[in-house]
Amino acid sequence: LDADALNLLAQDASNSDEWILTPHPGEAARLLETTSGNIQQDRFVATDEIVKRYGGICVLKGAGTIISDGESRWVCDCGNSALSTAGTGDLLTGAIASFVAQGMTLKDAAATAVWVHGHAAGMLAPRGERGWLASDFLPAMRAAVHTLEFQEA
Repeated sequence: LDADALNLLAQDASNSDEWILTPHPGEAARLLETTSGNIQQDRFVATDEIVKRYGGICVLKGAGTIISDGESRWVCDCGNSALSTAGTGDLLTGAIASFVAQGMTLKDAAATAVWVHGHAAGMLAPRGERGWLASDFLPAMRAAVHTLEFQEA
């Protein structure tokens, strides 16, 4: 769930272990009825609280994207400010959905997609972190997936 789906969830709370929530700090603040400043003060606690309240997996986007299933947390150390481009969250959500459709667990799909997303931004970084369109990330995401597949072989 991303964007407006998160806003609707904040208005009419529900809990499921069968979804992945992908809020940025503003959306996380709405889910937890607080401010984005409070979310940023302790992103780990916020991520865990979202899972506790809504279930599933939480991917709290931002510098050092955090993935939590309520028991374990992972932090992605790749990515850059280019990922704040409008539409890049949609690419992340699409990558997560694609990995789930290919049979990955929700946790593995979230972690893999976050890495691919961040790695793609890193691949574009030598050309600058400003002025990108979301569609500019697609070739880099494809290359990141192929890099990952090559590493697994």
